[in-house]
Amino acid sequence: MKYILGVILLSFLMVSCAKEEQHNFKLKGYVKGLKKGTVYLQKQQDSLIITLDSLEIKGEPNFELHTDLEEPEILILTLDKNDDRENWVSFFADTGVTEIKSTRKLFSFNAKIKGSKQQVVLEEYLSTLLKLNNRNLDLMQSDFETKTNTPFDQQQLNFMKRKYTYTISFALHHANSEVAPYLALYEVPNTTVRYLDTIYNTLTPPIKESKYGKLLKETIDLRTSSESN
Repeated sequence: MKYILGVILLSFLMVSCAKEEQHNFKLKGYVKGLKKGTVYLQKQQDSLIITLDSLEIKGEPNFELHTDLEEPEILILTLDKNDDRENWVSFFADTGVTEIKSTRKLFSFNAKIKGSKQQVVLEEYLSTLLKLNNRNLDLMQSDFETKTNTPFDQQQLNFMKRKYTYTISFALHHANSEVAPYLALYEVPNTTVRYLDTIYNTLTPPIKESKYGKLLKETIDLRTSSESN
């Protein structure tokens, strides 16, 4: 009898392990102070937000979410605390394990992400972009204090020019990363087709065949066709 129970238990463990191992992506999360809520692993598909996995939190701030990835792409971790506030963090996911640690009160702001090599590149970009934004705020404050009275629209235009210049340069220097076409698509969407085409042509062959590489090519073709009509 003990032998039979042992075989059944072993079979159950093998099935459980096989079930867990069939997913090639794992998100390990920790939200300090979280006792109740629901976490969602999601992605944007066209104009829709698709839920890939979810888990109801009941007193335990540690959790795991799983999915299968065909290639690196942006995913979203959403925290629903039933308080009508948006609590989400986007990150560049790849096969393997990504860890996200944050807090209940400032979930989006305090999130620390450790995972894919694409996420490392993305955070390098975001870090410099934050500095550019802070520099822009300093210039606006200086303008106000000295009563230069540069029109607000002009200030914002100057900032956008700096952002676009930096983003295009960053993408060109990271042509071997999926982050490059992603930035071209979502951070500088209104730049000229010429710049988008320049970014695309610098991409390495594997990146051109990636999800965002293909989307960038489709965008370029669509805009080229539209502008020629």
